[in-house]
Amino acid sequence: MLRSSPFFVRSFRYSKLIPKKQRLGFHALPSDLGHWPGSHTACFITRGCRSRSKELVVTAAYGAEEGARRRVYRQSQPQQPIISSPVKQIATYVVPAGVFVAATFVLWKLVDKLLMPNPSKSSSVEDRSPTQGVKWSFAPGTNLLSGVAAKIDRQSKLTLNEFAKELRTFNSVDMSGRNFGDEGLFFLAESLGYNQIVEEVSFAATGITATGIKAFDGVLQANMVLKTLNLSGNPIGDEGVKCLCDILVNNGSIQKLQLNSVDLGDEGAKAIAELLKKNSTLHVLELNNNMIDYSGFTSLAGALLENNTIRNFHLNGNYGGALGANALAKGLEGNKSLRELHLHGNSIGDEGVRSLMLGLSSHKGKITLLDFGNNSITAKGAFHVAEYIKRSKNLLWVNLYMNDIGDEGAEKIADALKENRTVTTIDMGGNNIRAKGVGVIAEALKDNAVITNLELGYNPIGADGAKALSEVLKFHGNVKTLKLGWCQIGPKGAEFIADMLRYNNTISILDLRANGLRDEGAACLARSLKVVNEALTSLDLGFNEIRDDGAFAIAQALKANEDVTVASLNLASNFLTKFGQSALSDARDHVYEMSEREVNIFF
Repeated sequence: MLRSSPFFVRSFRYSKLIPKKQRLGFHALPSDLGHWPGSHTACFITRGCRSRSKELVVTAAYGAEEGARRRVYRQSQPQQPIISSPVKQIATYVVPAGVFVAATFVLWKLVDKLLMPNPSKSSSVEDRSPTQGVKWSFAPGTNLLSGVAAKIDRQSKLTLNEFAKELRTFNSVDMSGRNFGDEGLFFLAESLGYNQIVEEVSFAATGITATGIKAFDGVLQANMVLKTLNLSGNPIGDEGVKCLCDILVNNGSIQKLQLNSVDLGDEGAKAIAELLKKNSTLHVLELNNNMIDYSGFTSLAGALLENNTIRNFHLNGNYGGALGANALAKGLEGNKSLRELHLHGNSIGDEGVRSLMLGLSSHKGKITLLDFGNNSITAKGAFHVAEYIKRSKNLLWVNLYMNDIGDEGAEKIADALKENRTVTTIDMGGNNIRAKGVGVIAEALKDNAVITNLELGYNPIGADGAKALSEVLKFHGNVKTLKLGWCQIGPKGAEFIADMLRYNNTISILDLRANGLRDEGAACLARSLKVVNEALTSLDLGFNEIRDDGAFAIAQALKANEDVTVASLNLASNFLTKFGQSALSDARDHVYEMSEREVNIFF
């Protein structure tokens, strides 16, 4: 009765496909090789002689219950005689098996290649001296895991262990964008405890949570050479920050800590404040784009009163407001070490700026950089900034980008720049400054040879503003980088700028994006490019409605002047066809053939 059952027929058909001396045996992969993604266990196929009495065939493509019945039956039955099968039957079952073998082999090789480090390359890198500045990094957006595996299996753990061993041989490690998560960090962090040469480590945006931060416990205390730790872009929250601060209290080497976009709030800020009161090695602290409010600012301000080692403080993109700025100002009064204060995007307003300027006036250190961009500051707030600029003897960089100081505020800043002889970079872009305000700024440049970087982009200065500025920069000032993007200067303004370039010998980088220059403005600039200019190296004309005629004019200028120093020319987002692009390409090749200099043209 058993022989006539459908189960017996199927079993007999499978068993008679291959001669008994060359029967295919399916062996499950060893457990240390992990599991193949999917619902079934991956198998290798091997050939070999089998005993008739103990032959066992493991089938991976069927359910556990049916497979169990099949194994019991085969073990209890004597070897059936081999009956020659028709060619069609052999093809029906052998071919799919061959395809399965090939597919399994290819996929396994691919996974092996991705996961396992190259022994030859690894050994060659390890032989390099640490003083050569070897940097080990992974491409952002990739994963240590293969396929769609959600957890780190044993094979991945072995791979991470290999990576961890190599971490001990590099002095700069960048693993940003690797989604290895908390489990991966526990494998990798341990190696830092043994590494005595690594100085920079980036675990930014790697899926680490508060749980993963515990992996650093005992590790960062033991490592005395690590100087930079970047954990930005990981949702560690206040809990993770508290854990990290407890660990760093006993660390005497880390000088730069980056915790940007980590879901940090007031409680986490309080933990950092307590760390700053005890830590004496941290110089740079980045807490940008978090959720720190007035309470957190107050805690950090209290820490500044006791800490005298912090130099660069980054609080961009938080929620300090005027009250937070007022609290921070009190901390600045008693601090001696701070050099840079970054408060971009905190909505501190005029009142907040007033408080900060009063605090900085009593500051006993040497502030070199102030970033108050995007803070709803008007002309009233600009007055307080200007007064501080007048008195400062150390300030080098001032950022008032994207506020609303207008012409009145611009006049106050310009008056301060006439007296100041330290500020080299001033950014007043996006402040609703018009021709009148730019004219006053231009006058300040006549006697100021210190300013080298001037940003006035996103201000509606028009052609008249371009004229006022060009007339001064033609023979005065020491501006090397001039940014006038989105300033509505038009073709007429381009004519004034072009005339200035004929005589100016300092401007190296010129940004004229999105000014509606069109072909007429491009032609004016092209005429200036024909004249020998030993300073201009970068010209940005993107978003200017330039067509082929303008491109032809610029191409001819590049060909006519073999001594042109322009190395970068941007014409992207214009209206060029393949003819204009071809003309520019030919000009680029011509310059290279004549002078062996490369001109990078973007279109």
